[in-house]
Order: sequence, then structure tokens, then C-alpha cells
Amino acid sequence: MPRRIAAVCFAMLPLVAHTEVAAQDVPGIEICTVEKTMERRTSCLQSNVDFLQKTITKLNLDHQQKLDAAMRQIDTLKVTLAGLQKTIGDLQAAQAKQAEDLKKKQDAPPPKDAK
Repeated sequence: MPRRIAAVCFAMLPLVAHTEVAAQDVPGIEICTVEKTMERRTSCLQSNVDFLQKTITKLNLDHQQKLDAAMRQIDTLKVTLAGLQKTIGDLQAAQAKQAEDLKKKQDAPPPKDAK
């Protein structure tokens, strides 16, 4: 299957290579000091500011989603921990009761022979 996809992509390459592509303004940080006029320099700086603001907003959203996921995981782990602590408490109580029953059995006087 991957070979078939690669073959189709390779066959389409000459068709795509001959098409004209319009220039696109790729967002990112530009070096604005090369601009000669103040209008172009100002526009360049504003473009940089807009790009940085969008990037910061996107990163804040991504980090907030990660924090929310971590908090949900922490809450799940807290519930699991509480369940395990209850299980340990139950097991310790059962072990103490069993030890107490065993001690009572050992401390009890042996039965007298009925003859």
C-alpha cells in the first residue's frame, strides 16, 4: 500500500511541478531594518507584532489545555489513591482481626479430656 501511494505521488510530480504558484506571504518574524520607507517599516513591525500575538495566544491555549488534562489526570489519581487507601485499611483491619482471633485461640485453655 505505501509503495502504491508513493508511485502515485511520483507520477503526479511532473504535473504539479509545471503549474505556476502564486507567491504567498508566510507569517513569521521579518527583518524590518531592510525596509527604506517608514510606511513599509511600520507595516513590517506591525506584521511582526501581530504574528507574535497570535503565536502567544496559540501557545497559551495549548498550555492551558495541557494543564487542564494534567489536572484531570491528577483528580483521577486522587480518586484511585483514596480507593487504594480504603482497600489497605480494610486489609489491615482484617489482618488485625485474624491476629486477634488467633491469639484468643492460643490463649484459650486446652479442652479437658472427658473420661
